[in-house]
Amino acid sequence: MTVHAPAASRPGFRDELHEQRWDDHRYYHQSRVNQTLHLISALTFLCCYVLVLFDPALAALLGWLVAMVARQSGHFFFEPKSYDRINRATHQHKEAIKVGYNLRRKVLLHAAWALSPLLLIWSPTVFGLVAEPQGFLGWARGVGMIWLLIGVGAVLLRTVYLSATRHWQTGVVWMTKILTDPLHDVRLYWKAPLALLRGEWLDPMDDVTGGHGSSRAAPGA
Repeated sequence: MTVHAPAASRPGFRDELHEQRWDDHRYYHQSRVNQTLHLISALTFLCCYVLVLFDPALAALLGWLVAMVARQSGHFFFEPKSYDRINRATHQHKEAIKVGYNLRRKVLLHAAWALSPLLLIWSPTVFGLVAEPQGFLGWARGVGMIWLLIGVGAVLLRTVYLSATRHWQTGVVWMTKILTDPLHDVRLYWKAPLALLRGEWLDPMDDVTGGHGSSRAAPGA
């Protein structure tokens, strides 16, 4: 049974948002390559936020093929998965306490994403959302609409799950974090490409350690 924290001890909305962002940064964004890819992803997502108002299918194609591929490539291939000496936590511990999509959940999400174009065999119009496909461009727009539905569904389902198993505020805070991550990532990682050019592959995380090389242990680590 899930035990919810008493209302008096629960942090406010902004405090919980700051905590989720802080944990995400210090646990999962130590690689300068990952940070740079997140910068590229964030700028692409910001373009998608505007484009979705005019062409949702194209926005989804751009979001998944560029923004999501860049973002998740950083996590899967460049982020260290050995013992985290900065936060004094194992990779397994960090994955277990991850509020959003950890690597295992991301694998399932991306498997659904990769296989989803097969739905066009069943419903070429994506259940009436697009016109009957004419050639490759028509097929691509159908794929874009499917990917848009997957993206929206992934955010909503995780929000509902967190609200039901933890607290409604945790779910809404996480959704707010996800939607505003592009702006936050630009502010946080705009210097990452410059650090890479200097040959710095890992962020020393001075904002976490205070310049002393290690931070306090993660809860339960």
